[in-house]
Amino acid sequence: MEYRKLGNSGLTVSEISLGNWITHGSQVDDPTAQACVQAALEAGITTFDTADVYSNTKAETVLGEVLKGVPRESIELCTKVCHPTGPGHNNRGLSRKHIMEACSASLQRLQTDYIDVYYAHRYDPHTPLEETFLAFADLVRQGKVHYIGVSEWTAAQIEQGSALAKELRVPFIASQPQYSMLWRVIEQEVVPASVQAGLGQITWSPLAQGILSGKYLPYSAVPPGSRAAAKAGKPFFNKLAGHWLHDDVLTAVQQLLPLAKELGLTLPQLAVAWVLHHPYVSSVIIGASGPEQVLENVKASGVKLDQDILTRIDEILGKWIERNPVLTG
Repeated sequence: MEYRKLGNSGLTVSEISLGNWITHGSQVDDPTAQACVQAALEAGITTFDTADVYSNTKAETVLGEVLKGVPRESIELCTKVCHPTGPGHNNRGLSRKHIMEACSASLQRLQTDYIDVYYAHRYDPHTPLEETFLAFADLVRQGKVHYIGVSEWTAAQIEQGSALAKELRVPFIASQPQYSMLWRVIEQEVVPASVQAGLGQITWSPLAQGILSGKYLPYSAVPPGSRAAAKAGKPFFNKLAGHWLHDDVLTAVQQLLPLAKELGLTLPQLAVAWVLHHPYVSSVIIGASGPEQVLENVKASGVKLDQDILTRIDEILGKWIERNPVLTG
């Protein structure tokens, strides 16, 4: 495992992060979650990503339990706030009330005294940004949060947040967007705004919800147990990647296999390595339904891709690559 600084901050993160969206507390049982986290730790992963809304707060609870006993200073623990965590009208958004209450609840579930990076899970158009960042600033002053980040914010929103963070002297250091060989909407606007603001990217869905894993074959039924087939995961899959689940795209993805083999990689490893190739990316979040997936994906850390490989990837995927910055968020 190799490590990178997160943006312009002094915080170091592992190139591969382990996330637990729709896995812990949902698709995988607790012993499997324990095995995945243990495999991650043994492979050198130190950065763990979750959110209060994942599996209706169960994901944080599971992660807190499996990390119990791990020296706190040896890991970077990251979570998020914004999406609804209860039926009340204040159980959502980025109001001061919800941020303060949600942070306290996350700390209890994670069994920790502080969060390393606390993300605004989405932008909240119904709350003044000043209120949101003042609440974040107070959490930092209280020692409950070390750094602030945002997830799926536009370039303009990042710029506004950065100005407030500087005024309030808050360490605003991370952006968490979706990013893959097929989904590149951050490149035109979000990345330049983030670089200007000193934010590093900790990206999610490097396999485009499994499309880039190679498991979906053209002219074939979707594999049983896959996210495209599973009832629990299908709504997310349809929203994020369902438009790629057709024969032309899947045929193009299969054409990436020879490139991966040239490098001694699997297709998932190539997909993760492609994201890590970009210097503005600090870490790539992977999900895992078993420890073997963790062990496979960590092999992408440290892989170098030359320009010829990058060009061939672009030629193969061609018109299926989504670049429209308007789709951020």
